[in-house]
Amino acid sequence: MGKPTGFKEIARLVEPYRDPAVRLVDFKEIYTNHDPKHLKEQGSRCMDCGVPFCQSTHGCPIHNLIPEWNDLVYHGRWRDALDRLHKTNNFPEFTGRVCPAPCEGACVLGITDPAVTIKNIEAAIIDRGFDEGWVVPVPPVTRTGKSVAVIGSGPAGLSAAAQLNSAGHTVSVYERADRLGGLLMYGIPNMKLDKSIIERRIQLLRDEGIVFFVNADVGGQGSHGIAVQSLLADNDAVLLATGASLARDLNIPGREGPGVHLAMEFLTANTKSLLDSDHADGQFISAKGKDVIVIGGGDTGTDCIGTSLRHGCKSLVNFELLPRPPVERAENNPWPLWPRIHRTDYGHTEAAEKFGDDPRVYQIASKSFVRDAAGQLTGIITINVDEQLQEIPGTEKTWPADLIFLSMGFLQPEHYINDELDMEIDGRGNFVANKSDYRTSVPKVYAAADCRRGQDLVVRAINEGREAAREIDRDLMGNTQLP
Repeated sequence: MGKPTGFKEIARLVEPYRDPAVRLVDFKEIYTNHDPKHLKEQGSRCMDCGVPFCQSTHGCPIHNLIPEWNDLVYHGRWRDALDRLHKTNNFPEFTGRVCPAPCEGACVLGITDPAVTIKNIEAAIIDRGFDEGWVVPVPPVTRTGKSVAVIGSGPAGLSAAAQLNSAGHTVSVYERADRLGGLLMYGIPNMKLDKSIIERRIQLLRDEGIVFFVNADVGGQGSHGIAVQSLLADNDAVLLATGASLARDLNIPGREGPGVHLAMEFLTANTKSLLDSDHADGQFISAKGKDVIVIGGGDTGTDCIGTSLRHGCKSLVNFELLPRPPVERAENNPWPLWPRIHRTDYGHTEAAEKFGDDPRVYQIASKSFVRDAAGQLTGIITINVDEQLQEIPGTEKTWPADLIFLSMGFLQPEHYINDELDMEIDGRGNFVANKSDYRTSVPKVYAAADCRRGQDLVVRAINEGREAAREIDRDLMGNTQLP
């Protein structure tokens, strides 16, 4: 590496977010501009560790060549760093913003010191690539005469489409929403991933020859419905990359009625209204002036917090069923496993800025929603639980609430697309397809990412999209040169 002693001399320093008080008044990205000098110093902390666990099974799911581009950034070779980054990652502008960075959890330096700021460096490389005009469409030189339909335009569908197109196949992508990107578009709020960044990449894919269809509900029965069998008849292969969009609900007394919403109902309507009219159309669930409770943590829960705060909510509380994680790794959570530690995300910082404290309340279970005689939501009754999640008698409490958002994860893909196909489904409700070849039980039909394995990270979806593309290419051509 360029500076063998960098990890000894330089402390980890993450690029800051915009000031909470400032960013709370808009839906612009929370990030600040990149500082090349700062990033050079942070890149020098990469240890030349011999066995880069950041690329291991516990680290980056797409096996990014992290030590290589850290070193290239240290030496100021940004264009070369971009080339190395694109070798493994089709969309580093997405992962550099929304990935939780398992690579940093597995960083060898993290055994004794804070890990290298890998995520910051990744985002800076691709952002500079676009700023400098280095990222340009690269259409295939020849076409194979084979065609593939990809159903779903999230990270798995887009990465598969990009790879299959690069191999020369004719690729069409079908998205049931009115905009492309899947949960990247409507599931992640604009302040965390500006939608122009998604549209910029999709335009590049168009310029490379991929054809996109929106308002195209494959398997649906409405006016936008498209028969799966027609796609099978018109294409040599069909890839399902539909995600795991069936959310976990909270079926306790009082669930039916206004005021209780799944997180994706809230986030999707908010982003659509923002993009359509800058919220002028009123076609979203407004938290302005309301007592808001978010049930469930994770990234989606944080996004509900950040969005509610930007609406101008009156109060905000976040329920977490599990105990508060430790500040440092527990003995049963050693390196290089993902560190299950207490983290403060952007939404928690913003809530503390506005209301003076972290909004999270731990070890709390919901018992029933409270409604008035007219059926309007007025609150929720909870009870505390111990570390084994057993209820603690005498700890019931009623919390005031005008809006409650359920952010408790996703269970499985929606199955209506399977009405015509009758594919094999596993015990968790996912489409059965082995990771070795991604084939389903139906000839010519493949499945990848969340609809195959269950809810997971954007970076793993990109990985499975790439791997599925390789196997489809192999089946269509008899061999494959795709990585």
